[in-house]
Amino acid sequence: MTRPTPETSTRTGLIAAVGAYGLWGVLPVFFLLLVPAGAFEIVGWRILFSLVFCAVVITAARRWGRVVAIVRRPRILLGLGLAGHLILVNWTVYVYGTLSGHVVETALGYFINPIVTVLLGVLLLRERLRPLQWTAVGLSALAVAVIAVGYGQLPWVSLALAGSFGLYGLVKKRVSGGADALSGLALETAWLVPAATTMLVITGAGAGLTIGTVSLGHTLLLVSTGVVTAGPLLLFGFAAGRLPLSVIGLTQYLAPLLQFAFGVFVMYEAMPPERWAGFAIVWAALVLLTIDMVRASHRSLPVAVPARRDPAVVEGI
Repeated sequence: MTRPTPETSTRTGLIAAVGAYGLWGVLPVFFLLLVPAGAFEIVGWRILFSLVFCAVVITAARRWGRVVAIVRRPRILLGLGLAGHLILVNWTVYVYGTLSGHVVETALGYFINPIVTVLLGVLLLRERLRPLQWTAVGLSALAVAVIAVGYGQLPWVSLALAGSFGLYGLVKKRVSGGADALSGLALETAWLVPAATTMLVITGAGAGLTIGTVSLGHTLLLVSTGVVTAGPLLLFGFAAGRLPLSVIGLTQYLAPLLQFAFGVFVMYEAMPPERWAGFAIVWAALVLLTIDMVRASHRSLPVAVPARRDPAVVEGI
């Protein structure tokens, strides 16, 4: 079978990334439809039904051999365990933020995520930043400070989302050469079964579980969290193995744009001057980051195939 060229791999990765972030951008609408279920119950069912969905797809595609092969590689298996717990933090914070009326703050988290991703490249991958990239990082820090001063506290929802998903993307990039997206997601959610069970037990002992007690439609929506969760994550896993972190960061703009529009124009969340100022600074930082990415891309055009490209980026699934 003909091996895909780097250009084809990058193109398909970009399509997958846009699809993933577009679906993530409309997730607030879906989660609000799950009320009266709380964040713990929603996340618990997300994990379990995502695992079930992955198991069904793997069985239909006869790909259990790949899963077994990954289980026999401790480094990859542990990496997926780490990725799973990072996405658990991300899911929980995101659902909580949406249900508690902080959709705009979740949008801020994903706006600053591309810049956090760039910063992680410096701190953990020893990548060197160019002047415009450093400026973007500095402006993002200023934006967080402006919002924090205006509200009297740090936008912890935004910071938790940006940090957890940035690290998740980094871990997925490092293990994507040894785990395809479907097998990887199955093992990530398998790692999280104890956490999901604990969350559901706590919910059941407290306010009580809503699945099977509200309506058939509500139950079906909770069951569908598996498909809704696995779909974009599979697309993201596919993209993470084919795109550099900088390009992944660029495509992330779509999700927060949709979330921001929903929070402001549909949920009518408050947008005082300090919040507008903070977002304006972040958007300025993203403009600079985009300009830098375009310039870097133009400078690299004469090079047909990078000599030392990470195999995880080239091969992916």
